[in-house]
Amino acid sequence: MTQKQSLQLFDNHKVRIVWNAEAEKYYFSITDVVQVLTDSVDVKQYIKRMRTRDLELNSKWGTICTPVVMLAPDGKRRKSQAADLEGVFRIIQSIPSPKAEPFKQWMAMVASQRIDQMQDPELSIQQAIADYTRLGYSEKWINQRIRSIEVRKELTDEWTRAGVEEGQQYASLTNIITQAWSGKTVGEYKQHKGLHKESLRDNMTNMELTLNTLAEITTAELHKQNNPQGFRASAKLAKEGGNIAGNTRKEIESRLGHSVISSMRASDAILPIEDGETK
Repeated sequence: MTQKQSLQLFDNHKVRIVWNAEAEKYYFSITDVVQVLTDSVDVKQYIKRMRTRDLELNSKWGTICTPVVMLAPDGKRRKSQAADLEGVFRIIQSIPSPKAEPFKQWMAMVASQRIDQMQDPELSIQQAIADYTRLGYSEKWINQRIRSIEVRKELTDEWTRAGVEEGQQYASLTNIITQAWSGKTVGEYKQHKGLHKESLRDNMTNMELTLNTLAEITTAELHKQNNPQGFRASAKLAKEGGNIAGNTRKEIESRLGHSVISSMRASDAILPIEDGETK
């Protein structure tokens, strides 16, 4: 099943979603949906009680639910209970919540947008710009972030062509690149910024984002030139591409007299901060 993972926001709640390209439908995390509608402190227990109350729903649970690999709160990918649009609508019927109708409308809108974006990829970019604007990012930062997304897609296309497996191998290569240019693993970098579930790229300063993009676009170009096959060959080029950006970082820091790896994060202040500024 070819999947595209995404994270959508409804009423400031995160909802994990996976797009199944073969079936051409979205699968929504059931626990996320129930959390949004109930604000329950124990979602799993709420689902158990809901199934006990609604015997018809319980009898169809095996048909409604589909195990889908999603990003768990601890950052690892695990199989989670998910349901398509029709399945989620059925679950919502068993949840007395004033948010039910707005949430159904939101889900229908998300599904409709995905179909439109398949026909016109530019709409995906426009949606990303709108989301970042709503979250308070500056136009300059947004332009850099959108470019970084394009570069990332170019790089992952090269990894796919080289036979690299999506998931853990992608994460390992990303870690190699990040450590090579920044001197920190992804985990160490997130810890430096005080991040947990949040996206590292979405919390990078202008300078950090520029250097990360340089590392990834350099790695992509090295792939095109060398045509590697497999994870090990790709890992070698990932380190080489990251090192090139890392050398650039060191030159900048030598001139500035301080590190450009900042503890600043998006929740600390409205981005952007001045290039090279540290908290």
